[in-house]
Amino acid sequence: MINQKPGPSIGVLGMGTYLPGDRRTNDQVVEALDVTPDWVTKRTGVRTRHTAGPEEAASDMAATALRRAAAAAAVDTEEIDVLICATSTPDELGPATACRVQAQTGARNAVALDVSAACSGWLFAAKVAHDWLRSDPTLRYAAVVGVEAYSKFLNPRDRGTAVLFGDGAAATLLGPVPDGGFSGFRLGSDGTGAHHVLIPAGGSRLPASQRTLREAGHTIHMDGRAVRDFITDVFPRLVENTLKDNSLELDNLDAVITHQPNPALLRAIGEQIGIPPGRLVITGNEVGNIGAASAPYALATAAQRGLLQTDHLVLVAVFGAGLTWGSTLLKWTGAKSISSDADPAPQT
Repeated sequence: MINQKPGPSIGVLGMGTYLPGDRRTNDQVVEALDVTPDWVTKRTGVRTRHTAGPEEAASDMAATALRRAAAAAAVDTEEIDVLICATSTPDELGPATACRVQAQTGARNAVALDVSAACSGWLFAAKVAHDWLRSDPTLRYAAVVGVEAYSKFLNPRDRGTAVLFGDGAAATLLGPVPDGGFSGFRLGSDGTGAHHVLIPAGGSRLPASQRTLREAGHTIHMDGRAVRDFITDVFPRLVENTLKDNSLELDNLDAVITHQPNPALLRAIGEQIGIPPGRLVITGNEVGNIGAASAPYALATAAQRGLLQTDHLVLVAVFGAGLTWGSTLLKWTGAKSISSDADPAPQT
């Protein structure tokens, strides 16, 4: 169902990204594994990923990305009314990481909260922010940040996860726009698949103990085959349903922005469903799977490199643990993006 409420159009006003300085190549990652760098490249498409420093938490990365997004939009952080952080790797189980980000960025007037929807988190958070702004015309800006510090939760000897995941953050500043912006959100969940990707220990079901530490319960556990089957099924459906809802064809899209779990898989699916060459934006090859930051990172870097122009039509599709998924159309309004020197250009 398309969820569209009366109110002003809400679009992206500015974007910012952050990648930690420690860049790890496949040669480095496979040192603890029984595979070769070439195996990683061929199976996943990932060549490098970034790792947060020992004292660097999710909120630190998110705060930097948010400050850059606010600067790109020429907005003071004190003007932000809503601050939503999407993450699976919070600073603590409580309070919300968004509250930490609020304190670091001086967004003292914002309502701060977290959204937990794994790799779909940024789009779920954008939906919340979008509807919040549309429902109250006195509000001006909402900040939506996707951030992951996955390296803190990886088993370096698990080749199914160690080669895929990286750290990073991407922030978007949302607000009213005269034309364009978001339309036609589609979100979904299937909790019967929650066991396919998770960090099993550390919560109320399996609190931290010597046993959970011995069994690596605080690291990411993933059924790679089940996740691949899920993505292969849901990605084409998201594209098909979004196009149908809006009476569009693939050729009408100027760009397709997705979560970036596996660049090789994304390219194969994109070719299979007929996404025109050059319109599926790939960034996971250089940063790996950065979870809730993946889609906004791809969006921000695509804009920064000139792949998005005013009035371009962008389809955003996400899918992640939970299982969760979502899509939206975004008519581009020319928002600027600020990134770190470490941030690479996206590929198509």
